[in-house]
Amino acid sequence: MIPALCYSFAPTSAWRRILFAACALLLAACAAEPVQPTSEEAQVSVMEYVTRMHMEDRRGRFREIYCTVLEEHGRDLPDYRPCEVALTRVGEESGASGEPVPLGETGADYLILMVPGLGWDCFEEWLGYQQSGPRYVAGFGYDTRFVRVDGLSSTENNARQIRDYIAGMPEEDAARPLILMGYSKGAPDILAAVAAYPELAERVAAVVSLAGAVGGSPLADDATQAHANLLTLVPGSACEKGDEGAVESLRTAVREQWLVDNPLPDGIRYYSVVTYPDPDHISWGLQKSYRILSGIDARNDTQVLMDGQMIPGSTLVAFVNADHWAIAVPVAREHPFIGDTVVNHNDYPREALFEALLRYVEEDLARRGQ
Repeated sequence: MIPALCYSFAPTSAWRRILFAACALLLAACAAEPVQPTSEEAQVSVMEYVTRMHMEDRRGRFREIYCTVLEEHGRDLPDYRPCEVALTRVGEESGASGEPVPLGETGADYLILMVPGLGWDCFEEWLGYQQSGPRYVAGFGYDTRFVRVDGLSSTENNARQIRDYIAGMPEEDAARPLILMGYSKGAPDILAAVAAYPELAERVAAVVSLAGAVGGSPLADDATQAHANLLTLVPGSACEKGDEGAVESLRTAVREQWLVDNPLPDGIRYYSVVTYPDPDHISWGLQKSYRILSGIDARNDTQVLMDGQMIPGSTLVAFVNADHWAIAVPVAREHPFIGDTVVNHNDYPREALFEALLRYVEEDLARRGQ
């Protein structure tokens, strides 16, 4: 996970080349060519996991909503692609209703809080994410805000920061129900927060994992915190080392044991959006980490395995045809040279996905009386 992050966060061309070369050496170049499971094999294993983890498959309804958003709004947004290409279809998708998809302003008063992943605060300004999804969905009345956590700190530290952020919100927001959305390491940070702080969990209507490292990453098993701390040395970096617990928090054994020891609070709806890209939609700069993880399971997004992105007991929303960066990190739009070379498959319709996801969660919560 750490080597794959290095290149995209380097703010100058010279540093990008140096860091990428160093990171590439860390990524065992001799990894074998991935072998993708057949569609039948993928369907069987996915459904077995969904059943074992007490999850609910409602991909069908999300597809209806996302396809509608793409057709009605997506052509006017960056990086349009047809719905069949935007989503990865794995077997039969349950949950389709055939009901109309309203595309007007939201009728709910949810406050959406977004928690980013490892190292995000190091180069937040360089990534320019606030000009992407959040600004777009504000036009439909969705109120989204970023919770700034320490990009190189542990989930326990960041859980406390999430609690403190929410406790310190203005009084006019005190009664608003919360939707917490976590990308990559942001997902386990959120889960740690709602599990550790009951007063916080009482305010949360939903938790959404977006390519979340819920079960950790095998890449973190072979990395050290020193790799992550390199991000603080890059010119332009704005982060500090924090408690230096990020990599430890992402180890698979750590996350799996945490899930065993920490039952998630009842009363919160949990949703899992899983990145499962076609190999042809993986950026060049992420190919090596994809091959390394494929030695375990070819169904990965270059940073996290497919089943490692699913919250136990959650609703399975979608398999998204995007790699770990493309779903949330708009590198290519802000930095065309990198988009033409290293992250050459970063063109994903993030705004349309974000709109569809919020509309889906809003509808599902209303359906359940929340």
